Amino acid sequence: MAHNALDRWLEGFRPFFESEEPPRLEALSDHVQKTRSEFLSACMQAAIEKLYPHMMEQMQAQCPRCEKTLARKRADERKVSTMQGEFSIWRPYFYCTACRHGFHPLDKVLGLAPQHHQHDVQRRVVKTAARVPFAETCEQFEELSGVMVGNHFSHETLNAVAEVATLENVIPRKEEIDARIQLATVSSGPPPVLVVASDGAMTPTRPQAPRKTRRGRGRYREVKGVRIYLIGPRKRIIHVASWHQIQEAEEFAGDLLRIAERIDVNRVRVALLGDGAGWLWNAMVKAFPQGRQILDYYHCAEHVWKVADHLYGEGSIEAHEWAEATLVRLCLAKVKETIADLENMKPRNAQAREEVEKLITYLNNNAHRIGYLESLDGGYAIGSGGIESANKFISHTRMKRSGAWWIVPNGNGMLRVRCALYNGTYDRLFNQYAGKPSLAPIKDK
Repeated sequence: MAHNALDRWLEGFRPFFESEEPPRLEALSDHVQKTRSEFLSACMQAAIEKLYPHMMEQMQAQCPRCEKTLARKRADERKVSTMQGEFSIWRPYFYCTACRHGFHPLDKVLGLAPQHHQHDVQRRVVKTAARVPFAETCEQFEELSGVMVGNHFSHETLNAVAEVATLENVIPRKEEIDARIQLATVSSGPPPVLVVASDGAMTPTRPQAPRKTRRGRGRYREVKGVRIYLIGPRKRIIHVASWHQIQEAEEFAGDLLRIAERIDVNRVRVALLGDGAGWLWNAMVKAFPQGRQILDYYHCAEHVWKVADHLYGEGSIEAHEWAEATLVRLCLAKVKETIADLENMKPRNAQAREEVEKLITYLNNNAHRIGYLESLDGGYAIGSGGIESANKFISHTRMKRSGAWWIVPNGNGMLRVRCALYNGTYDRLFNQYAGKPSLAPIKDK
């Protein structure tokens, strides 16, 4: 069968051979791209018939429920789509009258998905749909692979995979995290720094409603996220885990506690990094009570510069000098002195006074988290660039696209799949999905 398919496929090159002008390489490549599934699908079908002749000709089978011996009822055709193209499989069907259960033994042996598109297609479709919009997924997937998938199929398949994308599956296992800690450990030096950085990112959401009905007014909700990474030799960043969900502060705190259980904190020096939001500090301190708390330097500097502009005028030399001097004192952990100077200032107007008071409150609340030079000397990070980039990569680039509004369950599913891709756990996650026995069929369009 494969030899015959190869002959038919090569026959398609005849117009090139008979042409007066030899074809360019791109034309040959395009022809192979468009027609290769005709040959490869025949090879797949031939391989199955060669590997499983005993099962394709099977006359008796045992009922998987009652173990009764059953006689073959008929042979059914199953059309499947793989990355190598579409082809048919004829396999025997058995039916148990006692259990009222029908089955095809070969389907289980081959691990066939209930959908027309098989798991090799689904695995790649979900990865693509997690990066670009669903309509664009279909267009790009067909152009690059030659396999046509529907918009609805890519959307529903991603949601189905997201159902098994629990925190336990998305976050690397303890032994995987231990291996990354070992990679960052230097035998002659102090333990590596493990940075736990948290932040929020707004994303557009809308109420769930039946199709073709008013969806209600949308609103932005906060995606609460954490990124955990190691600072290895030569300041190398070694990613450990990211977790982002549209959720309340209590849920985020619970999730972070579960993540912390997988980390051996005795092998690292923990740094907790964030801005002034109370919810993230409550969660991080609860999960990592031994962690060194560090207020994001750039967030702190933003507050200082805002006050400087109100006190002396935006862009003025005086504002620049005051802001730089204030930041130097904060770097040296002279927070009390800085607050005392602010309290003695005489702002030029009410708005400036309000900003000064806000900065005093901000510094009082975070005084124990300021001391940037000491943190730098210890090898700790003082900036939240790591979590900011995770927010952008995991949330913004997929969730905040033009015209996109997310139902919260679907939005969280997308975030979990994207976290799995970022964490390196996607293949394990998909394998669990592919072996899920109660998988509901998904209709393609």
